[in-house]
Amino acid sequence: MRPELTSSPHTNALVTVEIAGREFGVPLSRVSHVFVPDRLSPVPLAPPEIAGLLNLRGRIVTAIDLRMRLDLPLRVAEGPMVALSVEKGGELYGLIADDAGEAIWTAQSRLEPAPANLDARWARLCAGVCRLDEGLLMVLDVDRILDLNNCEIAA
Repeated sequence: MRPELTSSPHTNALVTVEIAGREFGVPLSRVSHVFVPDRLSPVPLAPPEIAGLLNLRGRIVTAIDLRMRLDLPLRVAEGPMVALSVEKGGELYGLIADDAGEAIWTAQSRLEPAPANLDARWARLCAGVCRLDEGLLMVLDVDRILDLNNCEIAA
C-alpha cells in the first residue's frame, strides 16, 4: 500500500491490522497507542470477546479479541499479538490483533459503504470499505466493536 504523504480533511487516515490472515483498517484518529501486551489477566464469566485485562502505563485496559468479535478462528496460544489502544467514554480498551501494519492515507472518495452482500456478522462491525490499488480494505467501526451489549453469538 502506498500512503499519500499528506493528510487533509479530504483524506482518511487508517492503521492496518492483520487478523487471522486478513487485513482490516482502523481509523487512526481513534488509536492512541499500538503495543505488544505482556500479559493478559483473564476475567471470570466475561463474554468470550473479552480477552482479559492488561496494564498500559499504569492504567487497567480491557482487551477485546478482534478474532472473537469478527467470528474468526481462535488464536494459537503462542501466536503473535498486538493491541491498539482506543478510548470510549473515558475507558481505555485494547483491540487485540495478530499484527499491526502501517498507517495509510487515502482520499475520502475511496471510502464506500459496506457491500450489501457482506456477511451480517461483519456488516454490523464495519464502517465501510476502502478501495486500494491492491483491493478492498474493510474499515472497522470502533464504537460498534466496543459495543459488547449487542453481541450476537454465532450459531
